[in-house]
Amino acid sequence: MSALVLIVSGVGYFAIGRVQSNIASAGSLDLGAAGLTDALDGAIDILMVGNDSRSDAQGNPLTPQEIELLHAGDEEADNTDTIMVIRIPNDGKSATAISIPRDTYIHDEVAGNTKINGVYSAYKAEEKERLLQSGQQDGPELEEKAKDAGRKGLIKAIHELSGITVDHYAEVGLLGFVLLTDAVGGVEVCLKEATKDEFSGADFPAGKQTLTGATGLAFVRQRHGLPRGDLDRIVRQQAYMASLVSKVLSTGTLTSPAKLASLGSAVTRSVTIDKDWDVMQLATHMQNLAGGNVKFNTIPVTSIDGVGDYGESVVTVDPAEVRKYFTTLLGNEAPVKQPAPTSKPQEKPVNPEKQVLVLNASTVTGLAGNVAEALKKMGYQVSETGNAPEGLYNQSQVMAANAADPDAHALAERLGGLPVVASPSLDNTTLTVITGPDYNGPTGNAGDAGNNNSTPATTSQVVGQQGAALEAEQRSPVLDAGASPRCIN
Repeated sequence: MSALVLIVSGVGYFAIGRVQSNIASAGSLDLGAAGLTDALDGAIDILMVGNDSRSDAQGNPLTPQEIELLHAGDEEADNTDTIMVIRIPNDGKSATAISIPRDTYIHDEVAGNTKINGVYSAYKAEEKERLLQSGQQDGPELEEKAKDAGRKGLIKAIHELSGITVDHYAEVGLLGFVLLTDAVGGVEVCLKEATKDEFSGADFPAGKQTLTGATGLAFVRQRHGLPRGDLDRIVRQQAYMASLVSKVLSTGTLTSPAKLASLGSAVTRSVTIDKDWDVMQLATHMQNLAGGNVKFNTIPVTSIDGVGDYGESVVTVDPAEVRKYFTTLLGNEAPVKQPAPTSKPQEKPVNPEKQVLVLNASTVTGLAGNVAEALKKMGYQVSETGNAPEGLYNQSQVMAANAADPDAHALAERLGGLPVVASPSLDNTTLTVITGPDYNGPTGNAGDAGNNNSTPATTSQVVGQQGAALEAEQRSPVLDAGASPRCIN
């Protein structure tokens, strides 16, 4: 749960130059859009995860006293039970943190149908086995390579679920939560009702109260006895983090050398970031950040009592809705609606000589066939449908021998504005449509797919068996890091 506090640590970096050189770093994680610079889309996107580690970021085992303080047992696990995407716009004056429930059920090419908190461990285990079979000896170097594979797998899963490109990666252990909380002198929270949970060690009265690192950890780890289970725990995490951000941004913290030194020591012991991240630059970028401009949200879910392939309880989501949520929520402003055209633009007619191949690169059964039906209604000659090679494509696209082919662009527009990509294996008489996890264009089930005045149908991509639909009052609130804590469950 200590991953909740990383966002605040950057604020003090500009005053503690030694932190950058001492902080632990992860290897090459294939971050950013094919090596392009940060914030190409107008913001920096950070993937922040919490791990259940019994060692610090420098690889040193925690002491028995520290492990007892965590109230988390003796067994170490590789699950990433806290996952959050933080977007910081280029002006550095705001930040939006989006929580992803740990039980979110997704499909992954390595892990299969799985809770998203298990992706890291699946990729790590696969890489470790591969390295051992290749003759490498088990040890710290092999372990670190396996961890990097786990990080890359999780980054890829987050990209496929959300549609964003992760620019930076941060990982924090349980101890970091305790150290950072104590470094600022405790955090104020507010509960609607008294609560107690023997599993997390939570035992709190109703109303406002100030928690230390150990009691704060119990506060954010509780999920038993909460009305919405894991979703309420996420709100706990967000409310706690909002108060912690507010505390760090206060004058008393930023002007206290002792508190800044404690923050620096806590970060050094508990935080791992990607090796290319200049946190000093980010801290300078964000030094005018105000608490009220730090927002906390949770992705939309379709149910909190879904069922996985083996009968396990899962949180179900529709990836198309999640991507739409990120697109609209993470912008600096709401998208500007363009005035409707007074007349319908002239479309390029369908070229009957072009053959179209449709390949399904998503987990939606029959999607290629449904899209092919829509294309036939539009007048296209569909030569074949099938499944794309597994793992080759992660987004929808139209492929042509020449990326400037006007017929390819006309087809791409009819399918909802897909990108057009050149493929040397095609000739000038063939176009290929790839329907990836993000496909949201017309299908044969959408009525008259050739009618451009109709809204394209959205094919459900929910993985697992969906549970009861959430009522309006069950949806997660939006929190901010204002001065007063919001009372929560």
